[in-house]
Amino acid sequence: MDRCIVLVDAGYLLGAAASLLAGEPSRSRITVDHAALIQALRERAESETQRPLLRIYWFDGAPDRLPQPEHRRLRVMPRVTVRLGALTRTDGRWAQKGVDAAMHAELTELARNRACSDIVLVTGDGDLLPGMMAAKEHGVAVHLWAVQAADGDYNQSEDLVAEADERRVLDRVWITRAVRAKELGGVCAPPPAPRPEIAAILSAPLPEGGLTATAERPAEEPEGAASATAQNGTQERLPAAKGVPTPKDLAALRAPGAQTAQQPAGATLRWSSDKGWVDRPTTAESPEAAFLPTLAQLTSAEQRWADREEDITTVGGDPYEVGQVFARRWIERLTDPPHLTRLSGMYPRIPHRIDGELLRYAARFGLLAHKDDQIDEHDRYAIRAGFWREIDQRTAAEHAPVGE
Repeated sequence: MDRCIVLVDAGYLLGAAASLLAGEPSRSRITVDHAALIQALRERAESETQRPLLRIYWFDGAPDRLPQPEHRRLRVMPRVTVRLGALTRTDGRWAQKGVDAAMHAELTELARNRACSDIVLVTGDGDLLPGMMAAKEHGVAVHLWAVQAADGDYNQSEDLVAEADERRVLDRVWITRAVRAKELGGVCAPPPAPRPEIAAILSAPLPEGGLTATAERPAEEPEGAASATAQNGTQERLPAAKGVPTPKDLAALRAPGAQTAQQPAGATLRWSSDKGWVDRPTTAESPEAAFLPTLAQLTSAEQRWADREEDITTVGGDPYEVGQVFARRWIERLTDPPHLTRLSGMYPRIPHRIDGELLRYAARFGLLAHKDDQIDEHDRYAIRAGFWREIDQRTAAEHAPVGE
């Protein structure tokens, strides 16, 4: 078939671009306009091979092989297919697993089935040498592209270079059409706006009392550790009292069988927020919270597909924006307007069911710290701050006098 196919090792392409532009192979040091990069690859491949493009295969690693935001955008672009290997962390460094094997399998299968006449390889790994040789034996012309090396030397396997039919170098001028070094100030997308709300939360001093009525240990107990008599009469050591009980501590005090004498009467948790410290009772969630619908309950099958399309094409990975989008959808689909007022009155504590759904939605955008499957603390502040900002704006609009 007189067509060309491009196989891209994203780890090599973007890592080498980062070395060239930022001085180190960390992809976090560069910003990439993926749409421009795909278009540039297509134009270059069709020009070099004099063949129309059939498809671009994008090979990359991802934690647990779960698509990250860039992968989700790439795989809906015309003529682009994304193949993901694993991304594992060892000794503080990320490493791809299975990407080379996937490229080798795709390369040999395409050549065996005569799906194209020319294959462009953007890689530097010598493990692809057997696949390259097999493709040549099936009558396919193999074009090997390299990213200009930062030190002027090769950044590809010497055997791979020697075996290729055609060789080209993607120089700095070509790379900078779609890639920029972050420290140079040229970014392919506008940087996220500063969030004074989040800064206010993170910089707020700790309250002097911690709780307006803290669950402190009686004065007659020794400082450090207390003892309690178990049912069998033996002495049992209890952990030392903390100056500020955590929500977990307070939950333990409310547990069945807990000594009522230890219950802090009227204890109140103090929440930090962009509006300052907000006191909330330590009691369980308001009964009203149980009647607030989740976004899933408000969303039809048609809306779910529309949401997915918007997430892929429009919503970025900024945590603040993610919180806003979630809140906007929740508000627009409410069938009972008073629910918005009820939720607003619970600030800054998002009801548990809705908060869990919000964080699961945010995890789709690659915000998980993969070591512990937790979202970074700063990102959680940003997600919830964006959520509440959207709620505040809609609540203010609901209560604005007519004519304003």
